[in-house]
Amino acid sequence: MGEIAPIVYRRATAADISAMHVVRVTVTENRLSNPARITPQMYIDFIDALGRGWLCEIDSHVVGFSFAERADHSIWALFVLPEFERRGIGKTLLQLATDWLFELGAERVVLGTEINTRADRFYAAQGWRAGAVTEGGERRYELRRGG
Repeated sequence: MGEIAPIVYRRATAADISAMHVVRVTVTENRLSNPARITPQMYIDFIDALGRGWLCEIDSHVVGFSFAERADHSIWALFVLPEFERRGIGKTLLQLATDWLFELGAERVVLGTEINTRADRFYAAQGWRAGAVTEGGERRYELRRGG
């Protein structure tokens, strides 16, 4: 019986951009109609200038990542490769991002996701409060400091 590879969570770096982008374009929900819309510069900006990013590695392969935006206290991205879903990776990546925003003094963290998706149900199950649906069809969620 083989050893189980450890799950590693760490800050994202510019060297991780290609691997994170593979995760982003591989997801089955919230797919990009135009993958070129998310540029390497956007990742670079969110790694530290506009926010902060984290990733999950298993056996030295990036399997998921999250980004938090400093200015509006939002979650800019949370994605996990489909074959690694339902292992708690998304939950941990989301927690890393929200904890950082609360450490910065945010009273609430917000995000948006497509309605009637697994992601929609995931955020509700994590204790996020569902809000209005935007004209673009995204449900807004918020999480207040302290739950």
